[in-house]
Amino acid sequence: MPTPKPNILLVTTDQQRYDASGGAAPAFLRTPHYDHLRRGGVTFTRAYSDCPLCVPARVSIMTGKQSFTHGQTGNGPTGPFIPRDESLPSLLRAQGYATAAIGKMHFGPERSRHGFDEMILPADYYRQMDRAAHPWRPMRHGLGQNELYPAMATVPEALTLTSWTAEQCVEYIRERRDPTAPFFVWCSFSKPHPPLDPPEPYYSMYRNSPMPEPAVGEWRDSERCPEAVRRASEEWSADQLPPEVLREARAAYYGLITQVDYNLGRVFAALQDFDLFDETLILYTSDHGEFLGDHRLAAKSFLHEGATHVPFVVRPPKSWGLPPGQTSEAPATHADVLPTLLAAAGGGRAPAGCDGLDLLAILRGEVAPRRFLHGVTGRAEAPASMGGTDGRWKYLYYPEGPAEQLFDLTVDPRELEDLAGRPEHAARCAELREEVRRRHAEGQTGFAPEGRLPQRALRGDSAAERRARVWPGYHTEHYGKDVRH
Repeated sequence: MPTPKPNILLVTTDQQRYDASGGAAPAFLRTPHYDHLRRGGVTFTRAYSDCPLCVPARVSIMTGKQSFTHGQTGNGPTGPFIPRDESLPSLLRAQGYATAAIGKMHFGPERSRHGFDEMILPADYYRQMDRAAHPWRPMRHGLGQNELYPAMATVPEALTLTSWTAEQCVEYIRERRDPTAPFFVWCSFSKPHPPLDPPEPYYSMYRNSPMPEPAVGEWRDSERCPEAVRRASEEWSADQLPPEVLREARAAYYGLITQVDYNLGRVFAALQDFDLFDETLILYTSDHGEFLGDHRLAAKSFLHEGATHVPFVVRPPKSWGLPPGQTSEAPATHADVLPTLLAAAGGGRAPAGCDGLDLLAILRGEVAPRRFLHGVTGRAEAPASMGGTDGRWKYLYYPEGPAEQLFDLTVDPRELEDLAGRPEHAARCAELREEVRRRHAEGQTGFAPEGRLPQRALRGDSAAERRARVWPGYHTEHYGKDVRH
């Protein structure tokens, strides 16, 4: 590996879909800095969150393990799941790096450093805003952090959490870093996670753009719709969003992505000011996606493309000689971040039980890509869904019922046509079902008790009962400050 050790910048967004990035995005979407990374590096077009929730994805980044291996498959404490001495920042520090976490970490307890030398969190931003002499206060629009409704930011752009996160990274690069040591900075933006509340000019930027229509599969309104999917749609009333509201929500979502991208340009400029940009390894991804109305769903919850397929770009230093502008269809996931960055830093011992692969070694032909990537949603004692993909075929299993789905992503990337249950695809469905069962049974993940895929009876509650029971909002002021978006 080339020397000296490169500086490393890990950039993550929160809840950004793959088709809201780069060449997969609508032509009107403005992401010049992400596109610059693509042109200089390699885009992994089959990158997935194996458990599309904030905390599981972040624990995977920190440990090099997939969610069903490290065991945290919900949003909860991270301390028991991230060994301090074998976390990503600890392993890089052992290679001589200074390490800083800037932005949303979603660790629990909130101030758990998990090996980072420095940590600057959204809680610091909110404390700063609470003490400010000016009258502006963020997130006073009343929308919660999972509501799929548009709003405008209640602070000017320069006072948003997105702008503040970029500014903290700029200050670290310009003023606080140790110039005698390579650095690892995790720059973690909280957007475009709801509330969908961009400031101007981003609020208005895409309101007149030709919005893509949500993907709604032919299976969604049929008797073949998995009960778990139907319940999630009704509990959140996502199936009752008026088309015009959903259109405005999508415009706001894209506006938030462009705001992140423009602010990322400030971070890149700080690197350039010190002649560091070309020789810094930059990895960009998101923790998971957002249904955004696909299949009449909101948020994440299941393993469909909108929720799990994420942007993933690695741009190594120019001096390494990697041909720029490559794409790779090798299946990638968050567990790959640790071994990829550790190898780039000069090697070192990967944690025991590491599931991740060095993605740059795959490009060089030194490591074989994984053949199949599997994932889960929900806790092992009551999973909502399980499944996996080989890059073409995607198989989904729902314990409630049970039910299953099969999609051919090559010809149906929007998952409009469920092939499960069709005689001509019975063998494929059985093959992938067995693949998922075997991997969980052999890995002793807890998701295949006694070596079998779990089964649960249908609950039998009515749509009216579901709609009255759950609402994703009403928690703006009382949510832990590190995860206020």
